[in-house]
Amino acid sequence: MSTERATVDGHGTDTDHELGRGVRTGSLLMALAGVAFVAYGVVFLVRTFLGSGFELGVATLNGVTRSELDAIDPAIVHYIDHLHVATAAFIIATGIAITALAWYGVQSGLLWAWATAVVAAVVGLALALPMHYMDLFTHDWVSHLGPVYLATIVFVVGAGLAYRGIRSEPRPADTGESTGT
Repeated sequence: MSTERATVDGHGTDTDHELGRGVRTGSLLMALAGVAFVAYGVVFLVRTFLGSGFELGVATLNGVTRSELDAIDPAIVHYIDHLHVATAAFIIATGIAITALAWYGVQSGLLWAWATAVVAAVVGLALALPMHYMDLFTHDWVSHLGPVYLATIVFVVGAGLAYRGIRSEPRPADTGESTGT
């Protein structure tokens, strides 16, 4: 993708160059956030099998450790593990989708790729985060939600930069280029 658009005299403008840089920087930040979501999901998955707690930032459920709960009812611990693996899988899958959409689609200036990445992130976060404020067990808020909030901030900044750049680029109909259809 060219970062400069030709003007009537054949030269690109500094503004056009900055807008192209916004798409590149924004898509890179969105992809980086997607990679962070994947990493968070991997940590979630690893803690399911190798961790002493339940998930990142949750050491006990109302003072009951994982091993104590396992001694009381191993089926409950197995069920919690089952849910954690499924949750980790969807976090990882969403992160992969966001990364690919940002890196290949958004960076190419495709508004549909930007919108799909944003919808995927918003749906995942909008459904998952509110429950954390109603939990009846203790969290270490920084380690439990901190990484997700940090990745979300990076994603939002990137999405804003990319959107501004995508919306300012000429469409094929505007430049006389063929759309291939």
